[in-house]
Amino acid sequence: MSVVEGVRVDAGAGKEAGEGAGPGAPVRLDRRLKLVLVVLLVAQFMLAVDFSILNVALPVIGEGLGFSLPDLQWIATSFALCAAGFTLLFGRVADLFGRRRLFLVGLAVLAASSLAGGLADSPQTLLVARVLQGLATAAVTPAGLSLLTTSFPEGPLRQKALGLNGALMSAGFTTGAVLGGVLTDLLSWRWAFLVNVPVALAVLLIAPAVIEESRPTTRPKLDLPGAAAVTAGLLALIYGLTQAGEHGWGSGPALGWLAAGAALLVVFYAVESKASSPLVPVSVLKRRTVAWGNIAGLIAFLTETSLVFLMTLHLQDVLDFSALTAGLSFGVLGVGTVIGGALAARVIAATSTRTTLLAGGSVQAAATLSLVGLGQTSGTLWLLLLATFVGGIGNMLVIVGFMVTATTGLPDHEQGMATGLATMTQQIGITMGTPVMSAIAASHADVHGGITTALVVNTAIVLLGTLTTGLFLPGRAPRQRV
Repeated sequence: MSVVEGVRVDAGAGKEAGEGAGPGAPVRLDRRLKLVLVVLLVAQFMLAVDFSILNVALPVIGEGLGFSLPDLQWIATSFALCAAGFTLLFGRVADLFGRRRLFLVGLAVLAASSLAGGLADSPQTLLVARVLQGLATAAVTPAGLSLLTTSFPEGPLRQKALGLNGALMSAGFTTGAVLGGVLTDLLSWRWAFLVNVPVALAVLLIAPAVIEESRPTTRPKLDLPGAAAVTAGLLALIYGLTQAGEHGWGSGPALGWLAAGAALLVVFYAVESKASSPLVPVSVLKRRTVAWGNIAGLIAFLTETSLVFLMTLHLQDVLDFSALTAGLSFGVLGVGTVIGGALAARVIAATSTRTTLLAGGSVQAAATLSLVGLGQTSGTLWLLLLATFVGGIGNMLVIVGFMVTATTGLPDHEQGMATGLATMTQQIGITMGTPVMSAIAASHADVHGGITTALVVNTAIVLLGTLTTGLFLPGRAPRQRV
């Protein structure tokens, strides 16, 4: 049962309000659904903050707990492995056993693991906390997104909800970078963990009263062979990406793990094609909206998160800014993403998701390419601020367009699987971007030259995603007014 009772229906509305909107589609929210939306968005924002809040604090954590330099990367890697590797599995578990149940259990684990991380007195305790945080994120993110998509029917309401969700998630990544620097400088790195606890507890207290359970009346079997293959494949793939970032893309460990991950994902596809109750039906994977929508999302997350990394290098290594000042400089990016998220639903309703993806990709590519003009003094800082602001708007159009495209046309009982796929795409893009751009930037002896080359490659990847969207993603009939 989806949470749709609180929507006010204006029958006979004067026009089609957006893709998927049929006659008499809901067009307004009542107080209860607004509260549902706020609860789910707060949870997603918190998870987005959690992805980046430790980046600035890593060296301080290492000194405080005695991490060796080679082991320091495991603070990020242990989280990324679990957050990406188990997302698809937990997305399907949410479909089968209850989305609200998994959402609440995941939040409880996140609160407990954040408290453990904030109180950790050894590297081992901190890493266990990070693993549990990653597992909690892998559960809460697809469960929360599927609650969002099943709470709001296809059409303008869902587009608006996904637009706000995308804007807050992207803003959360930026907020995490800024907040991590502020908390570490003014208080302690421990608050980068502890800040999650009151937020998670507040959502846990409110969510059961406003969010109804959503699950199928008939529970199919969980596809254990498929779950094992895809989880192992994703773990190997993400670990291979982290090894590539650490040792280079030509290193044996990186190539070995990446090859193992690719082989296991091929095994997963073969298992799904024969399974009676597949984790992800092959028919869904073959949908052009699902396949190409997720490719567009992968490129959007890969390019924008890695762009933040490149601009961090420029601000700190070229302009010699402090970590806190560099983090604050990305505030304009956060504003751009919020504006992009707010505009995305309107653009989709006025045109189509395909047009929105094309427009967003074109704007992001132009903004990224303009950053090639950055100089080695602070005189061109205005260009960085302007380009990241405009690029953030374009990137958010793509992200919201991807989420709408990848979850449209699927029944409610498959929304957990669809949002699990979308979340997996997001996690892999976030994890993949920095190692790719880091390797390109490091190939030059000159830091500024390496950043410039990486910016050109980043732009080319954005353009490639825009091109594939234009060629392969189906369009729609022109909107009609009645």
